[in-house]
Amino acid sequence: MPLLVMKFGGTSVATLDRIARASKRVAREVANGYDVIVVVSAMSGKTNELVGWVEETSPLYDAREYDAVVASGEIVTAGLMALRLQEMDIPARSWQGWQVPVKTTSAHSAARIEDIGTDAINQKFGEGFKVAVVAGFQGISPEGRVTTLGRGGSDTTAVAFAAAFGAERCDIYTDVDGVYTTDPRIEDKARKLDKIAFEEMLELASLGAKVLQTRSVELAMRYKVKLRVLSSFEEYDPNAGTLVCDEEEIVEQNAVSGVAYSRDEAKMTLISVADRPGIASAIFTPLSEAGVNVDMIVQNISEEGRTDMTFSCPTNQVKRAEDALAKAKDAGAINFRELVADTDVAKVSVVGIGMRSHAGIAAKMFSVLARDSINIKVITTSEIKISVLIDRKYMELAVQSLHDAFELDKV
Repeated sequence: MPLLVMKFGGTSVATLDRIARASKRVAREVANGYDVIVVVSAMSGKTNELVGWVEETSPLYDAREYDAVVASGEIVTAGLMALRLQEMDIPARSWQGWQVPVKTTSAHSAARIEDIGTDAINQKFGEGFKVAVVAGFQGISPEGRVTTLGRGGSDTTAVAFAAAFGAERCDIYTDVDGVYTTDPRIEDKARKLDKIAFEEMLELASLGAKVLQTRSVELAMRYKVKLRVLSSFEEYDPNAGTLVCDEEEIVEQNAVSGVAYSRDEAKMTLISVADRPGIASAIFTPLSEAGVNVDMIVQNISEEGRTDMTFSCPTNQVKRAEDALAKAKDAGAINFRELVADTDVAKVSVVGIGMRSHAGIAAKMFSVLARDSINIKVITTSEIKISVLIDRKYMELAVQSLHDAFELDKV
């Protein structure tokens, strides 16, 4: 029997009515001849409520107990959906992470999946069960404790199950009807893509697009799991949504497929550091140890043995970065005259696998920004991406202008 994985996000299961609506979609796929593994998130807002209870009870909480509490949101949803399917005369049961089992690392609240057992669920399918409703976002550590995978972990759970069970496809149901060329809230001419390559989706997810969680796209790309992103709130259409797939499955590859942005960026510059071998390691090792997610890095031309080093990081990690570098300076590991933080910047990126075969994308991007008098502070590139840091007040203008310049509203 062919197998399908269907994942429903928090807004898709926010109420009993929405769980019933999602269950009807599952029933349709069962009627189409599939065995179905359904992966569910907690009901919308429930995880935040549970986290709040933990923090109110114990500000310096035990991470193992945190996971035990927070994982309960998905357990409730899984049980309710299994009950709804049973009411529809569909043989279904719920599964918690430890029952599958979903084996993970011991990094509580940020665990990684190491193995998914398939025997127990396959046995139930063999006995005539049609649907396994799995609580997403959770697993079990080598020590036998409940673990959680971090925010967006249910997407990762769904893709991992699709890979482990050899599913025909993994459908991600959310509150948007697919992947767009940019955020429709900023650019009303944004167009829904029928298909997008794994690499493009991974870049867009890492650059600020909120449609899919980055780790889930990484898994899908590694194990060649076809992903379909579609809305829980649209009427049924077998061709709905956006398919995330191999580059080879996309016939026409535009030079640019999308424009992404991130508001919460900061630019940090170390002024007058020694220009010597090992200085980059001396700067970025303490930042890594402090958990600072460094993105763009630029080293300026050196003068008389000194140079400036600029990098970007999330705005909520600026204080952490400042403390880490101050400690490194006090310890004598590095020496700099000043650390300047600019928290009023944004990152704007153009992404497209077609960049590999199209020249002039960077020149066109930079000329568009220059035309709108938008100054570029930092530039980084990869084979399929160009990112710039600009003043945050120009972010929406930059997104709209680049979307128009690359004609992303046209098929």
